[in-house]
Amino acid sequence: MSNKIKPIPLFFILLLMLTNGCQVKEKSPQKTSTHLYDDEFQIARFGDVGIDSLLMEKMEDSIINGVYPNIHSVLILKNGSLVYENYFEGQDERWGDSLGTIKHHKDSLHDIRSISKSIVAACTGIALQHGLIDSIAQNVFDFFPKYEHYNTGLRSEITIETLLTMTTGMEWNEDVPYTDPSNSEIQMTNAQDPIAFILSRPILTKPGTVWGYNGGTTQLLASIIERNSGMNIHEFAKKHLFEPLGIVHSEWVNFPGLQLPAAASGLRLRSRDLLKFGMLHTNGGKWKGRQILTSDWVKKSKQIFVNFGRNNNVGYGYQFWIFKAETIAEGQNHLIPTCVGNGDQRIYLDEEHNMILVFTAGNYNRWDIRKNSEAILTNFIYPALNQ
Repeated sequence: MSNKIKPIPLFFILLLMLTNGCQVKEKSPQKTSTHLYDDEFQIARFGDVGIDSLLMEKMEDSIINGVYPNIHSVLILKNGSLVYENYFEGQDERWGDSLGTIKHHKDSLHDIRSISKSIVAACTGIALQHGLIDSIAQNVFDFFPKYEHYNTGLRSEITIETLLTMTTGMEWNEDVPYTDPSNSEIQMTNAQDPIAFILSRPILTKPGTVWGYNGGTTQLLASIIERNSGMNIHEFAKKHLFEPLGIVHSEWVNFPGLQLPAAASGLRLRSRDLLKFGMLHTNGGKWKGRQILTSDWVKKSKQIFVNFGRNNNVGYGYQFWIFKAETIAEGQNHLIPTCVGNGDQRIYLDEEHNMILVFTAGNYNRWDIRKNSEAILTNFIYPALNQ
């Protein structure tokens, strides 16, 4: 039998080329649809929304390698789609008690610390809608007849709005570390009657004029809601805010020895729940067609009522911080309403770029860390938008 290879007819060669061409075409990568969903969010890829994926890879590597230390989660929502979500292992706490090293994931509850304040502010807006509060101009002592003996002098000018904007004029010091017993929030936490402690503070400036960071204002708002609704702040939030947003799991730590949630800092939520809260505030108070907060309340929450900081570069709304974007990214001239929590918990609402960013981290009481969430914005996320 001959070993000579017979030539393949030209017809079969053309047929093979055509077949292979069809196979290559069928296997070519398809662009991800911006209308794909997981169980909670619309999903898209970086390329769909104009974000440089290489810079995002560098960001992720820098977090994993500890250049940006103890970051626990990063979520990026752009143009209404979740384009990045990742969770990282790190040391964590539950309201000051060490949890050791945690492998965080999308269903992990995390301390949100003072982002709790923004949640309480939203609940205040809901209480107003439900007629539990007549108006934000209402005097605080209307709700606390038991403490009427403190209603003297400038204290009689403290209103719900001055609580929301932290312009009560109270003597209150949270500028020292939370490990310092002279810290006013720590004193409130350890007080037998936290409400009496807050309402008895001396008034140094006329209410409504000067901003001063004050977790006691949040505790008073939560107590007003409880006294008028019959539900503590956690129960109220679950019924009127969390349930409508599809937030199923939450914890709210109580003051030691009291059945009273620590309103200013004790809430624990998932990172995805923080994203939902941010979306509520960029969508005029609506969630899936349901009006949870009035559009006017959302607008005022993100409105600057008072400026402070270096060259007045920071503003404050209804328990929302408002940062000038130019202090974060050169060439930006818009405002970024932000929910802020100790340890580098953040919800950035960058409506100029149709973007919400969520960070959680375990850097509690670490004010010296420069490679933080803001640095991630400066070094990776904003440059990635310009590619």
